[in-house]
Amino acid sequence: MLQEEAEIVALNALTWLASEGLLDAFQGATGADRSQIAAAAGQPEFLGAVLDFVLMRDDWVQGVCDAQDLPYEGLLRARAALPGGDLPHWT
Repeated sequence: MLQEEAEIVALNALTWLASEGLLDAFQGATGADRSQIAAAAGQPEFLGAVLDFVLMRDDWVQGVCDAQDLPYEGLLRARAALPGGDLPHWT
């Protein structure tokens, strides 16, 4: 997946979080307020953090992927295409 495609997936994931009432949980995990989220939404590093957050729960992965008509492994491919996605995962 190209970085540009991954950014779109991550932006759609952020939209999904907001639509599902999970933006407060994301804010709590990141410490970012809504204005900071809006300002950072175009930054690939921040979008990687969005996908890291979604990837914490299988039901969130399923919801995001279903909303975007992506296979469930699509979020992992998107995460790998963004900065920091090439780091080893220890889980």
